[in-house]
Amino acid sequence: MIRIKLFATSVLLFVSFFLFSQEPQEIGSLMNIEIKAKSREFNKNINFDKAQKFFRASNWDSTLVYSMKEISNSENKELVDYCHYFRGIGFKEKKLLNESKKEFNKISNNFRFFYKVKMKLGEIAVDQKEFKMALQYFQQVEKFSDRRIYDMKNSTVLHNIGLCYLHLKNYDKAEDYLFKSSKVQEVEKDTLLLIGSYMDLANLYYEQYKDSQAIPYFEKAYHLSKKVNSFNIKRAAAKNMAVVEENRKNFPLALVYRKEFEQWKDSLNDQNKVWAIADLEKKFAVKQKQKEVDVLAAENKVKIAERNGFIIASVLLFILFGTGVYFYRQKIKNNKIILAQKNELDELNATKDKLFSIVSHDLRSSVNALKTSNGKLMENLKNKNFTELDVLLHTNSTIANGAYNLLDNLLNWALLQTKQAYFYQESLHLATIVQHVEYNYKPLMLNANINFNSDVSKTDYVFADMDSLKIIIRNMLDNAIKFSKENGAISIYSRPSSEEFCYLVIEDTGLGMNETTRQELLKETVLLSKKKNDDIIGTGLGMQLCKSLIRKNGGKLEIESEENVGTKMIIILPKFKNHG
Repeated sequence: MIRIKLFATSVLLFVSFFLFSQEPQEIGSLMNIEIKAKSREFNKNINFDKAQKFFRASNWDSTLVYSMKEISNSENKELVDYCHYFRGIGFKEKKLLNESKKEFNKISNNFRFFYKVKMKLGEIAVDQKEFKMALQYFQQVEKFSDRRIYDMKNSTVLHNIGLCYLHLKNYDKAEDYLFKSSKVQEVEKDTLLLIGSYMDLANLYYEQYKDSQAIPYFEKAYHLSKKVNSFNIKRAAAKNMAVVEENRKNFPLALVYRKEFEQWKDSLNDQNKVWAIADLEKKFAVKQKQKEVDVLAAENKVKIAERNGFIIASVLLFILFGTGVYFYRQKIKNNKIILAQKNELDELNATKDKLFSIVSHDLRSSVNALKTSNGKLMENLKNKNFTELDVLLHTNSTIANGAYNLLDNLLNWALLQTKQAYFYQESLHLATIVQHVEYNYKPLMLNANINFNSDVSKTDYVFADMDSLKIIIRNMLDNAIKFSKENGAISIYSRPSSEEFCYLVIEDTGLGMNETTRQELLKETVLLSKKKNDDIIGTGLGMQLCKSLIRKNGGKLEIESEENVGTKMIIILPKFKNHG
């Protein structure tokens, strides 16, 4: 009980922060509309116009600068109140809570959105663990009578009051407000906030050691977390259930939840890697522009040198001739270098443009498919058509997995192309690596009614980088599943190895390919392969990534295939000879 109580408290703090914090300017909100109207009304106040634009764009440093200029120069009390509000939000987002509190306290009581000021002061008090003060602010917001004119959710105010009472150990009032909040969220079908309410109710009962009342709310929160896209919420819900089942001594089920927790943790890390790629691409573009500037600078230097040579040549004819020949040769050499660089750059740009075009198309197709499926999902949810719901949920899962694999391959491809990927070759037990990868694919094959067999030699050790080897096997298995028919079969096994290499075969009974397609796939090119079957979502990026990684590990790829019979992907990797 001690373990789950400590973890539940940490989740309480996380969920509390999530629910207390609200975006300062939602598109279409009452405040956002009012700010735009004020900007048009006082269009001569340039500093206010810039301050509100930076505020709505979440550019906090510029918001602080221009709102301070407006405060210093303006005599309009209403605009000054807005600028103090902008500064309060800016400091709050930059975690300068005391400065934020000072700005909010400078706002007059006549400010139209004074209830938002009280809400923000309450959030700051929570961040500073001044729960009694926070409670006073939230209770003031609760007293506003005509809520129809306010762009905030009543359930959020009720929930915040309940959380303050919970921190203050006033369990009866905390329970009353949290129940009120959850009931409103159930009516409004606000799933994300409802998950937080269920978790906080569970924590409320755990604080009082009422396990039988707490656990059902943890379970409700877990089931609802399946319907949201927040990885943090999914992680918290899964780990709560893991600890609950550990306390029940149901260790097999607890292990399942623990694995799910790690899965969402990895998903969050992958999401961060995608943003890292975007930043890397931005830096790469800057470097390319700098190279162009350097080339132009070199050309200008050549022209200046030629001009000076002709001036000197008017005096010294012999020097003119020698200098002319020298610069002529330099110019030819530079032109050859520039032409070679241009051809290389054109080829890289063509590859990049093709990649972006295909990836964008496939991502748009996946998102559009999810959008359409979610519409059907909501319609069948209202009609309680559970059979169709099950089909749609499996469809959404398949689409999401495809999009995830595409982004994962894009990340690894970008890291490989920019030489940023970590690469370390070592002795690896091939059967163990295959077992790690196939574990995640067995449920997918089971759902697709695909028979699976694994017979990898226990004596094979390869000399390779572990992460890249997992990527290769994962992509090969993913393709085998993608191109296999229902009730088909997939096998992964070892062929007899030679003195130098180990042979790993991934065989499927799927669509197969003709000899032309097989030869195209084996070409050493950076360009993407084209898919003949438009019904199968893919870019060919995974295959290009696999070929690049196999070559980097000192191996090679062979393909045996026959149309409508199946395909054998043969991965050949160097053997680790010194294994004792």
